Amino acid sequence: MPTRDAVKISLERDLDLVKIAPAAAPPVCRLMDYGKFRYEQAQKEKEARRHQHIVEIKEIRLSSTIDVHDFNFKLKNALRFLKEGDKVKVSVRFHGRELVHSDLGQKQLLKFAEGCADLAAIEKPPKLEGRRMFMFLTPKAPLKTKQKE
Repeated sequence: MPTRDAVKISLERDLDLVKIAPAAAPPVCRLMDYGKFRYEQAQKEKEARRHQHIVEIKEIRLSSTIDVHDFNFKLKNALRFLKEGDKVKVSVRFHGRELVHSDLGQKQLLKFAEGCADLAAIEKPPKLEGRRMFMFLTPKAPLKTKQKE
């Protein structure tokens, strides 16, 4: 339909003429109440944001020579983070000549992952970067969800 006729019809019906596909030949247009359309789009976006789950990354720092009680305390905190639906970054920092024995740090990380095995899966296995070795744990099934505030 010619553009003049479409504009005439839109004025008669008190609607807006909106280009849907301007790149097409000929361009595709639609008669609609554009204000109502924009309002509905905003409502859909607002609803989507409301149901959006925010994933935070919590960090747990270990050492290659950590004691059993300290290890269990940090494991308990990591399990709490995982229950809340957060990802956990577990890292080991090597001081001085400890870097020579990086296999001890890797054992600590794998032992930590084993302790979290019922709630978490290893997203990224232990990796050494500089003087730090780290891995990421992700919750298998989040029990609680955080809402955006």
